[in-house]
Amino acid sequence: MARIGFGQKFCIWCVLEIFEFVVRSENETMSPPHSAFSKSFPAILHVDDGMHWRGGQQQVFYLLKGLTEKNIPTALVSPPGSMLGARSKEAGLCSIPLTMRGEMDFMAGFRIASLCKTRGFKILQAHTGHALSLCLWAKLFYPPLQLIAVRRVDFHIGKNLLSRWKYTHPWIDRIVCLSRAIQEVLLADGIPKEKLVVIPSGIDLHRFDSVQVPNDFRKKWGIPEDHVLIGTVAAMAGHKDYPTFLSSARMVLDRTDRVSFCVVGDGPEEKKVHQMAESLGLLPHIRFVGFRSDVEIFLKAFDIFVLSSKKEGLGTSLLDAQAVGIPVVACASGGIPEIVIHEKNGLLVPSQNPLLLAEAILRLVNDATLRKRLGQTGRIMVQAFDITHTVEKYIALYEELGYSGENGERKRGNGK
Repeated sequence: MARIGFGQKFCIWCVLEIFEFVVRSENETMSPPHSAFSKSFPAILHVDDGMHWRGGQQQVFYLLKGLTEKNIPTALVSPPGSMLGARSKEAGLCSIPLTMRGEMDFMAGFRIASLCKTRGFKILQAHTGHALSLCLWAKLFYPPLQLIAVRRVDFHIGKNLLSRWKYTHPWIDRIVCLSRAIQEVLLADGIPKEKLVVIPSGIDLHRFDSVQVPNDFRKKWGIPEDHVLIGTVAAMAGHKDYPTFLSSARMVLDRTDRVSFCVVGDGPEEKKVHQMAESLGLLPHIRFVGFRSDVEIFLKAFDIFVLSSKKEGLGTSLLDAQAVGIPVVACASGGIPEIVIHEKNGLLVPSQNPLLLAEAILRLVNDATLRKRLGQTGRIMVQAFDITHTVEKYIALYEELGYSGENGERKRGNGK
């Protein structure tokens, strides 16, 4: 019996993948469309490859919800089992599961292209770097698509050849920067200014209005009632700079014994963070609660919110803290100075400086009047980041690219 070579196996795999996708697509097409899309197929397809729930996924969810509420036809493609896909489906948004096996998965790109062609999507919006690779594959298979990339981080792209190739690719129509800081980084990396548009992240200002902190919250987590509770909500990743946060916590505790710390979040550096906290003798004074779906309870329980990032696209956790009236202390990195004005709606310190961060925290610990003033001002100033403003700016971008908002056809004389 003749042996099947690698090339033959690859061709068979491709055929089977295409067959599986065609069958799945036919079954999906036969199912009744969501009421929001009863008049037309979605015109804008959002792609996010994240499995977990982070700030980026929250932003995609807000955008999908906002566009749907305005009857802008839109849908999401995400991996099966992703938290974003599940929450979008629960909210009645159009969510399509699609297997994604990394940036070089051209078959995922083919499936995305087929969805766009058969269902009438006009615009692809990639919300992560990996998703952008898949969308470039999709445009290869279906060239009429217009492509928007969203850049959420203020990292330079020049050090990574694949990133540089992706973000400088001529097939990208626009790159959305979440802050002016990100725009400046991409300009320095050689991205043409005309391709860049700044659309800051937004939040639901009333998301936590009805949230009440349980009476036994402090007892449950072993936090003394008379302590000032200092908290952070951040993934345990390198750019969040937990070493600076923990070092500053040690310095604060060396000056006062009436504070406790709380950390909400998990991530790839979780083990390192816990080990450092133990080595600094922080464990009796700090609570690591991991990822929480009830993060709003913790936010409302904090007396002071701290973000120690050395790299940050914008910092929506700061916006959430301001929305509930918590005074914030943050490092002046990335886009953070665009939302925190020193001495007005928070305190800013240079990044990677534990001493100055500790001094700013202690200043708030010792001054309840200042905490109240900064919290109140923050609650007023955060109105500028209402998610409705973000949605309107995206709609303006779609219109600039030629999306009419009525039948999904491109406006004459606009777009490329």
